[in-house]
Amino acid sequence: MNKKARHNLILEIIETNRVSTQEELADLLLERGCQVTQATVSRDIRELRLTKVASTDKGQRYVALSAGKEDLGDKFIRVLRDGFLSMDRAENILVIRTVSGMAMAVAAAIDAMHFDRVLGCIAGDDTIFVAVRTSRDTEALMDLISSMLSKA
Repeated sequence: MNKKARHNLILEIIETNRVSTQEELADLLLERGCQVTQATVSRDIRELRLTKVASTDKGQRYVALSAGKEDLGDKFIRVLRDGFLSMDRAENILVIRTVSGMAMAVAAAIDAMHFDRVLGCIAGDDTIFVAVRTSRDTEALMDLISSMLSKA
């Protein structure tokens, strides 16, 4: 199976199944006749820009933040809202606290929104460091995020 077909299969699998680990994804691929290594699954996840989000059963599942669907901005804002707890700043570093296990998803959403003032994000389990161009840009970004979170 070529890479494009495998990627399409992965997207189909995560849309129809609650997949929370690379191992589960590899098993589901194998069930569909596609044998892959853990390294390939990891690379595919990165290339497809899959991230984990909280699922309704209090677990986590992979989703495609970059899926070519209607309004992606709303999807990214929803991920931000679902995971966000608080934020604070240290000069040009914005520190965002998230629900445990959601930092990667929120960071991916922030990256995908392509804020001009954001240079990049580093995410742990429940904390994100957002490198921002200037201290003034950090304040503006905090205001922007606050307004995004307050809109229903």
